[in-house]
This record gives sequence, C-alpha cells and structure tokens, in this order.
Amino acid sequence: MPANPPTLPAGLTTRPLRLDDARAVYEVIAAQELADTGEVAIEEADIVGDWARPSHDLAARSVAVLDGAAIVGYAELMGADRADTAVLPSHRGRGIGTWLAHWLQERARALGSSVVGMPVPQGSPGDRLLEALGFRVRWTSWVLRLPEGATIAERPLPPGHVVRAAEPDERRAAHAVLEDAFLEWSERERESFEDFEAVTTGRPGFEPWNLRVVLDPDGVVVGVAVVLVSDDGRTGYVDRLAVRRDRRGEGLAQALLVDAFARTREHGTTTSELSTDSRTGALGLYRRVGMQEVSVWVNRAVDLGATKEKAESLPHLH
Repeated sequence: MPANPPTLPAGLTTRPLRLDDARAVYEVIAAQELADTGEVAIEEADIVGDWARPSHDLAARSVAVLDGAAIVGYAELMGADRADTAVLPSHRGRGIGTWLAHWLQERARALGSSVVGMPVPQGSPGDRLLEALGFRVRWTSWVLRLPEGATIAERPLPPGHVVRAAEPDERRAAHAVLEDAFLEWSERERESFEDFEAVTTGRPGFEPWNLRVVLDPDGVVVGVAVVLVSDDGRTGYVDRLAVRRDRRGEGLAQALLVDAFARTREHGTTTSELSTDSRTGALGLYRRVGMQEVSVWVNRAVDLGATKEKAESLPHLH
C-alpha cells in the first residue's frame, strides 16, 4: 500500500449509495460514457436491477463522492471481484478516480477478495489511470452492432425444435442453461435464481417476450437469449445468449440471434447490439453474421496480495 493513501479534494464528502441514488448514478455513468465513447449504453433500469439482487449489499459495497448534495463520482463492488466506477467528466483531474480505485481495493480486501477489476473503454482516461495504478488487462470486450437495415441469414432449427418466449415455469431451466454456459469461462460464484430474476423479470420494463428459449422436441430448454430494447426505442440488445454445451454447432445460437433481432424490430428498433469478450470465443460468430465492432473495452484488475498502486506520484487522469 502507498505510504500516503490518496485523499479527496477539500469540500468533497462521501457516503454509501442508497436505492434512491439510481438516477443520479445513471447520470454520472452516462456522462462518462458519452465523453469516452460518444454514446450512452447504460440505462437506469440496469442499475435498478443490479441493486435489487438479494445478494447485493449496496450499503456495504458502495461509496458516493459528493460535491454539496450532488453525486460526482461513485464506486461499488459486485460479487467477489467485479467493480464499477465513474466520475463526472467535469470533475476529472481532481484525484477522485485515484481515490475511488484505492477505496475499491481496500473494500475488496476487507471482504476477502484476492483481485478486483473493472471495465473501462480502451484508451480512455480511466484506462490510462488504472494502467498507471498497476491494473493489468484481464480480458477485452467488444460491443458489436448489426448495421441499420441489415439482417442475419436465417438458420433453420433442427426438426422438432422451436424458439419462443419462455413460459414462467421454464425460467429456472433458462437460468440453468445460462449459468452452465457462462461458468465455463467466467470465474465467479454461481448466480442464484433470485438474483437472475432481479436483473431479468424484475428489471423495470421487462415483458415476457424479452426472455427467449429454444426448446427441443421434448420441450427441454437447450438455448436462451435475454433481449432488451433501449429507452429511446431505437436499439435492440441481446443481453445474454447461451446454448447448452452438448447442443452447440447446430445453429441454435444463430437462430436465437435471428429471432431476437426480429422480435426487437417488431417493437420498433432499427439497430441491434450485443457485447462479447475474449474469454468466450464468440467474436468470430458475430462477425460472420455481419455484426461490426463499435467500441472496445478492457477489464483491468489488480491482484490485492501484491498491488503496485502508486497513487501518491500519479497525475490525476480521471
């Protein structure tokens, strides 16, 4: 640890986040995304869903930085090692980002984590700051978009299979397919069904058609897609997509994409997006169906047993 831990500028105060801070936090994140990528991807419903997860202790795992009554920066720790943080662009250069990075490491250590990391746009001020603080790149993520007016070639389902909205009694099976697939490459605890419900069926604005499933001839769930529509109604998002391991290579993922993008177009969208990262090996699939990268993110992490933080000698980039 540094001999002199970073301090916040005079006049700024801190407190844990509260549920009624969701809008203010959204505005901070949105302003940072717009400055760094030229677009806003975050939605307030994303934050509300995350904070509604029964496993998440917001008060114990978050901090807000305030200038008067206004939140100008925040950080929170999700699970064992996932962090999220943002600073209003108008308040960059004051050392807030350095202080938040230090806070996250201290909080993660206190909770027993051995590593903590967060996503940042590649080459952004946040990326440069974390690199200077000794955070390494764990993986790279891409946001991909299907160009307006483009479609994905139809891929027929195997005989007897169907893709449709999940029935309520199929949601646990859908969750199991998603978790089994994601845990093949993601090093984290298994998500509870209750947490899954909070961020899907419990997400503000959820409609039954948002949860798509592929059923085999016996009615067993073998593929899943979680599909969302942006607040402005223009963009359809595939938030999660998975196919059961023993059923891959049969075109089920492509069929789910065709279905997902068609359903969002029925609800007025003009473009479709999703994200993937270097752990999944799925980038090639999305490129082959005509999707194009629109932004690149890196997940930067620091090992807490041997941090190389150098906050006292760093320029205030974030």
